[in-house]
Order: sequence, then structure tokens, then C-alpha cells
Amino acid sequence: MVKLVINGEERQFDGDQDTPLLWVLRDEMGLTGTKYGCGIAACGACTVHIDGAPSFACVTPVGVLEGAEVTTIEGLSEKGDHPVQEAWRDLNVAQCGYCQAGQIMQAAALVDQYDTVTDEDIDAVMSANLCRCGTYPRIRAAVKQASAAKSGTPTEAETQ
Repeated sequence: MVKLVINGEERQFDGDQDTPLLWVLRDEMGLTGTKYGCGIAACGACTVHIDGAPSFACVTPVGVLEGAEVTTIEGLSEKGDHPVQEAWRDLNVAQCGYCQAGQIMQAAALVDQYDTVTDEDIDAVMSANLCRCGTYPRIRAAVKQASAAKSGTPTEAETQ
């Protein structure tokens, strides 16, 4: 049995310790916001936070997570008002939407980690998450907007 905290709630899983966290979240816990994209940590659709760090749930065996704190897209912000979520809505980032939970979770970790996010930071971190629709320019703009909102600095659009 594995005990962990998911979105602030103590939970336990009594199944196979090698089961990927993704399937525990989706099939056992009913948290379907985290998506299956590839199963080999190549696309980022399954990104969640484990103890505050972005991680691929599709390749993380639940057995290694004893006592860990897991945050999914459902638990990122109770009201959906994390700066990244607000920027995503403001800039209409989503197209098909399939990769968006993973993109948002990766971006939230980036924005939460740094006071100011640079293009280089975005390139280095967000390259782990693929978007088949190619909304990368809107993703970049949303990450910058969220970073500015968090730090209280104006965006490029606000200074023009």
C-alpha cells in the first residue's frame, strides 16, 4: 500500500506498486485532467507536480511515491485562478486542448520557480511538452504574462 497526498488530500493505493501514477490518478482516483499522450515521457501531456517539481506521471511508478505530495491540474488552483491559468484563458492558448493540462502544469512550475521568466527559460523548460496544434507562440506569451502577473511587472503589450 502506498500513502500519498493528492491535491491536498491524503489518499492510498493498494494495487501494483509498478502501476504508473497516471493510471492511479485517472482510473483509481477519478482525476482525468492528467492526459495519456505517449506512455514514454516524450510528450508531457501527463505532467503533474510531485513535491512541487514537474514530473511525467506516465513513467512514474506509484510505489516510489510513498508520502509524496502530488498536484494535478485539478489541484493547481481551487478557483482556476493560478496566474498561468488566467493567462491561458486571456490569450486563448488552447486549440484542441489535449496537451493543455500538461502544458499548464509545466508552465506553472516554471513561473512559480523564477521571479522573471526569460525566453531561454521558456525554451529550456517548455520543450519537454509537445503541442500538436502548434500553439507555441500563445504558450510563450501566456507564460510571459503569468510571470509578469506574479512579479507585478508589466508585459510587453502593456508597455506599448
